[in-house]
Amino acid sequence: MNHAELKSTFDGVDREIAALEGAIRFGRTLPLGETVEQAIAVIKRLIVAYLEDEERKQVPMKSADILEVLKALVKGEPSWNAIRDNCRELVYYRNCLAMDRKDALPAAPEKMAVRTARHVYLYIKTRCLREGRLED
Repeated sequence: MNHAELKSTFDGVDREIAALEGAIRFGRTLPLGETVEQAIAVIKRLIVAYLEDEERKQVPMKSADILEVLKALVKGEPSWNAIRDNCRELVYYRNCLAMDRKDALPAAPEKMAVRTARHVYLYIKTRCLREGRLED
């Protein structure tokens, strides 16, 4: 099976996260709302790419929220729940911002959002490597 689209998605997401990590490393301040939305978007893209590559589960509509997309991934495979709390954390950040409750966020939430995105990226990539969908 050709996994070129999956690989392309992983490569693109890796570059996006690396750019955010680079900004943090060089001491630049990331815009919180945009960073949270970008973290959510890249994780959603990875999950959708995995579902499309797998071809066993229904891929949610593009308008679906990250938690709906995760629900489709987890269906029938509870081991995917390992990334559920990471996705919920980012949604929590987004909700805090929407309710103007920055005081409820952890210290350096923009950095946490980037680290969470990298964590989920590595989790899904490792799974793809084990399944033979990606090469190291």
